[in-house]
Amino acid sequence: MISGLYLFIVLIALAIIIILALRFASRRYTIPCPVWMKGFLDIPFTRGVSARTLRTIHRLDLSPGMNVLDAGCGPGRLTLPIAEKVGPEGEVTAIDIQQGMLGEAQERAREANLTNIRFLRIGAGEGKLECNYFDRVVLVTVLGEIPDREAALQEIFEALKPGGILLVEETLPDPHFQTRNTVRGLTGAAGFIEKEFFGNRFSYTVTLKKPSGS
Repeated sequence: MISGLYLFIVLIALAIIIILALRFASRRYTIPCPVWMKGFLDIPFTRGVSARTLRTIHRLDLSPGMNVLDAGCGPGRLTLPIAEKVGPEGEVTAIDIQQGMLGEAQERAREANLTNIRFLRIGAGEGKLECNYFDRVVLVTVLGEIPDREAALQEIFEALKPGGILLVEETLPDPHFQTRNTVRGLTGAAGFIEKEFFGNRFSYTVTLKKPSGS
């Protein structure tokens, strides 16, 4: 019994050390979720779109014809259902710095017969996004993986149309988890105004608006 408890404490301590090391390193280096973990980014054993994903998409208040940026799209968990929502007259731009993630998302898009998605191997903050182009931007458990978060959010602000919406989602135990106060400070500095908040301090979604006059 004692040895089992000791092993549990050691494992918890190791997990904490790894999480802290990743958080520290991510301030200097880009450390995205490994490609081999792409299967864990969807809820296991769930067919179709999960309830969590549906809630996120509902909070985007999408309409047919919108242009949406999925920043750090991963294997396309949000990319595909968003593309279905905006329809053939709309477009989703899915960006990721890992070709393995983009390849998985592209394969899923082909299987779903979705042709209104463009895939780009770039990162937010590199200055490669069109200005005043997007109606919506999603950053789902991605912000903490970006070393220069200020530059990324400034580029996203400029890429959104006036009145456009940025959705940020953060949840533990993501080692790159960003607190609400951190997100509020970073987005506020970029010029965003907080619109709605859902969840709690450990798992939340916040929508932010680019002022119409910007």
